[in-house]
Amino acid sequence: MHSTGTLRGIAAMLLACAFFACMDALLKNLAGHYPAVQVMALRGLTALPLVCLYIGWRREAAGVFNRRLRWRLHLLRTVLNMTMLVLFVHGLKTLGLAEAYTLTFIAPLLMVLIAVPLLGESILPRHWIAIGLGFLGVVIALRPEQGAFLSTGALAILVAAVCYALSNMLGRLISRTESSAALVFWTTAGMAVGGSLLSAPQWVPIQAEHAWLLAGLALSGFLGQLAIAEAFRHGQAAAIAPFEYSALAWGLVLDWVFWKAAPDAWTLGGGALIVASGLWLARSEAPRSATKNRQAA
Repeated sequence: MHSTGTLRGIAAMLLACAFFACMDALLKNLAGHYPAVQVMALRGLTALPLVCLYIGWRREAAGVFNRRLRWRLHLLRTVLNMTMLVLFVHGLKTLGLAEAYTLTFIAPLLMVLIAVPLLGESILPRHWIAIGLGFLGVVIALRPEQGAFLSTGALAILVAAVCYALSNMLGRLISRTESSAALVFWTTAGMAVGGSLLSAPQWVPIQAEHAWLLAGLALSGFLGQLAIAEAFRHGQAAAIAPFEYSALAWGLVLDWVFWKAAPDAWTLGGGALIVASGLWLARSEAPRSATKNRQAA
């Protein structure tokens, strides 16, 4: 039964990565026509109706509009998500999906560091080794001999990865007392409202031919959220999380299909080292996670 649940979770994670890769390809396309802040607002505006329908269908409105919600944490998480998406979209203007994914894969390693002060977790020696290898992979992917450290796109993606890691840690902290529906709704609503207000002074009229892009953006993002929630509901996190790296394969395919672009050897080599360190970290965490689950049971 446990094996069946894990396989189902892995399949859901692979599906989630496919949906999110499609969403990111649409974001990259929109980034060529609209300011990054407006693209972030469109992401929230298009997703919000679907999120509301889903919450109504699941009858979880009471948990979403609870007076006891920790509003400061929700606000901080929303700001982090908005910043992350704006920077990610900005980076996609100059980088391919595969290059962007390579740099964002540092986020799981950053989460290990952030979990120490925020969640009170400890770092073992193997964690430090994995983190060190991951950062070395980032240095390789940035191609320092070509001055890539000065690339604003690469730096924007790296800062976006930091925001993503911080947001995930806050999400773990909030989810101890609140529902996942509250997390998704308030983050999406924050992007829709906050992004609209910030982009209003320089709002670019939406072109009619981009309507299908916005529809795809809403659908792919919503289905990705459902799939990733399904993934962690049916399997052990340590066994499922490594399959998030399958996004790199989707990035390579979409880059070639739509932009006829392919990453160079430095990006692939650095990405391989980052992925290897993340997989090693996840594998080493699996026994400890299983022990915690048995103790909780």
